[in-house]
Amino acid sequence: MFIPSSNGFANQPWHQVLGVFGVLFILMTMTSSVFGQQVSSTLTFADHVAPIIYDKCVECHRPGSIAPMSLIDYDTVKTWAPVIKDRVVNRKMPPYFIDKTVGVQGFKDDRSLSDEEIATIVAWVDNGAPEGDSRNMPTAPTFDDNISWTLEDEMGRPPDLIIPIPEPFTVPPGSPNWWMTFYSDTGLTEDRWIMAFETKPTAEGYPVVHHAVTQMEFPEGGGGFLSEYALGKTADINPPGTGQLIKAGTRLRWNVHYASSPDGLAHTDQTRLALWLLPVGEEPEHQLVRSHMGDNEDLDLPGGEANVRTDGYEFINRNIRITAFQPHLHNLGIQQCLEVIYQDNRRQTLSCAFWDFGWHIAYNYLEEVQPLIPKGSMLHVTSWYNNSTSNPWAGDSRNWVGFGQRSTDEMAFSWISWYELTDEEFEVAVNERQTGLSSGSD
Repeated sequence: MFIPSSNGFANQPWHQVLGVFGVLFILMTMTSSVFGQQVSSTLTFADHVAPIIYDKCVECHRPGSIAPMSLIDYDTVKTWAPVIKDRVVNRKMPPYFIDKTVGVQGFKDDRSLSDEEIATIVAWVDNGAPEGDSRNMPTAPTFDDNISWTLEDEMGRPPDLIIPIPEPFTVPPGSPNWWMTFYSDTGLTEDRWIMAFETKPTAEGYPVVHHAVTQMEFPEGGGGFLSEYALGKTADINPPGTGQLIKAGTRLRWNVHYASSPDGLAHTDQTRLALWLLPVGEEPEHQLVRSHMGDNEDLDLPGGEANVRTDGYEFINRNIRITAFQPHLHNLGIQQCLEVIYQDNRRQTLSCAFWDFGWHIAYNYLEEVQPLIPKGSMLHVTSWYNNSTSNPWAGDSRNWVGFGQRSTDEMAFSWISWYELTDEEFEVAVNERQTGLSSGSD
């Protein structure tokens, strides 16, 4: 129909999936012909690898950024070449873990490497990582570190409103985890619509801010979820024609999880939320909603088990258009899939993503492939966990793990961004999708 169907990959036992990737890894380490690409042995850093690194890596891997080493200069890249090969072959870097073998394909801001790019890096490393002619080096990208907010450049202006937690909070050295609730007044005197938002801990607080979630509280009651910051995630831009309503007099309720300090020192934080707003008096065509779906709090993860599956369900009582899928698991998570079950019992996989707790990534669908879900359908969220010694995040894998707020506990749900469509809008969207498919459009 209008959503690609699954090839069944997500339903395979996890050890079989690992087996496939294990064979693939062996092949990669033995030959330069990888991912179906025959790669030349004359590849050089200057001509072939630097363009990939500069395009996909140095935004983080540069002096003063969040990555542990800079990859701007050749000597450093060569030193780290074996590690780089391992990370790209296993698709750990750049961090983008959507399964490209199943479900809907087509995402905004896809930072993953293509098969050809991975093949190029592997062959270059296997050939001794030669520099080549330095005169052929591309110009290294530059970054304006004076820009306070990541979205300033893309939005073309600073944020319209910045809302901090009301006062600094200090995490003492050697302290346990803290779950703090704060309230902040927005100062808004009229209703506005949110185009984009970005959450940012202070520089000192960054190592201890595990996540920060904001809820809106309207003066007359109600409000709802606004934003989420977590490891590996900072900002969201609402799709064109959509927005989130924030009313005059709104109060923000913060839920901030402060983790124990990794360096044993005290850290003081005052996390801020930046909002970009539509012009006064302008309203979007649709109101965007971000909510978690398919929650399962009845988790039972026995110690020593490497492949534990859980399932959660969410009944959809209206026509919706899904704009983004973001898995949410903790340390033991390894994969999550989102499926739709229609009223006639047809089932289609929308997306699967492998999981790394260090990167909470929202996978934003391109407009032409955003899933269209008719009312009366059921969303099915399937999650897999590894509570065995083969998982380096498992801690003491002899321990049973259930639902909880700590990272050593577990969760299972998907953050879903969506907006409602009337019956007429839904019919038009489906017809447009079918017309595009019949004409050969992706």
